[in-house]
Amino acid sequence: MKTTNALAALSLSLLISVPLAAAVSPEEARQLGTTLTPLGAERSGNAEGTIPAWDGGLTKPPANYNSGEHMVSPFPEDKTIATISIDNLDQYRDKLTPGQLAMFEKYPDSYRMNVYKSRRTSALPEDVYDKIYQNALNASLDDGGNGVTGFQEVIPFPIPQNGLEAIWNHLIRYRGRSLNRDIVQAVVKESGDYTLIHFADEAIYPVNMKGHDPEEDSNVLVYFKQTTTAPARLTGNRILVHDTINQVTEPRRAWIYNAGQRRVRRAPQVAYDGPGTSSDGLRTVDNFDLFSGAPDKYNWELKGKREIYIPYNNYTLASDTLYYDDIIQPGHMNPDVLRYELHRVWEVEATLKEGERNVYGRRMFYIDEDSWQIAAADYYDTRGDLWRVAEGFHVQYYYADTPYYTAEAVYDLLASRYLVLGLFNESDGPIEFGFTANKMDYTPAALRRSGFR
Repeated sequence: MKTTNALAALSLSLLISVPLAAAVSPEEARQLGTTLTPLGAERSGNAEGTIPAWDGGLTKPPANYNSGEHMVSPFPEDKTIATISIDNLDQYRDKLTPGQLAMFEKYPDSYRMNVYKSRRTSALPEDVYDKIYQNALNASLDDGGNGVTGFQEVIPFPIPQNGLEAIWNHLIRYRGRSLNRDIVQAVVKESGDYTLIHFADEAIYPVNMKGHDPEEDSNVLVYFKQTTTAPARLTGNRILVHDTINQVTEPRRAWIYNAGQRRVRRAPQVAYDGPGTSSDGLRTVDNFDLFSGAPDKYNWELKGKREIYIPYNNYTLASDTLYYDDIIQPGHMNPDVLRYELHRVWEVEATLKEGERNVYGRRMFYIDEDSWQIAAADYYDTRGDLWRVAEGFHVQYYYADTPYYTAEAVYDLLASRYLVLGLFNESDGPIEFGFTANKMDYTPAALRRSGFR
């Protein structure tokens, strides 16, 4: 695999787990858009030809797509090129994560991966590429890596020098500047029975927020609201979050509206390994988005790059041709509706700092080089045993130039249960990106006014 000068230079930086490196040199930055993509991925394919060169990504909908409707696949003729199962696992072992291997061992009779042609579809708006280039020159870690300064909007470190920079790229990646979605979360028992929780999510970034004060709110990364819309016993419960960048100097601002009590209260538990909303203990708050929140409890190491099979271009999973019963089955999601492709990922290891507390003692993240989105994650308990396995199901939302998940799943290997979050197959339409809003609608007072039962 052809390696750029910037990537070769990592051989030295990988020996240091958390160097607070300055921005890269102008010479390195000029690789963005030439030998590297605007996001810092290797533009070229691999030597075997199983990973293609990046050619700009998928930037327009297929001809048969109607705006406002659920997406249709841009690759309807694609066929499975391989199926990985317990019977041929050794043939693919070097391109699978420990978590994926554990899933084959846990469910040998049903777990498999249908592999398709690799397509590097991720693309962002052109004006975002310009900002990322400037970030390469100007962004730097702050306060021991707990914050980031000198960046514009997204992806502060397209040419990362250490694990902290890589995970910050995931945390501050492009997600359409705002998103509105009606989704479900399924808590799936060992038997396959499941309970659906319906959420209406809104997330908006400062660039699209009217009334955002760049000085007063300089530490705010994103404004987030979530309303539970079903089942009836939970309907009307709401969460409001002002997600801060440096959560050590200024903890995440979070409030909960309890519809039964008709009151708003601060919610400091919406952080770190606090329980995920209505998750029946199957995910933590910082499991959301495969990792979210502050990175301060861990030491971060950039292990390098590798080629693995990851969920990618999951247009079938995002379509309205499926019902939730078609997707959810005992043990794991239905493999017949999932698509895996071979891609390069950044491998990042997080190990719990001495004296810190979290239910996960170690985490391994596999970050897609083309989007900076975590594609897979392995979560280990404090004894060092693999406990949970997570996957994020990538789709390029071609109507909004935005790579994002269509679902994320967390599998508990010990409990033989799992959780899937983000499905919207039976909703009225796809995710809405790019809307604007007013900051006055994202305050505790507004949360109280909007309460209902």
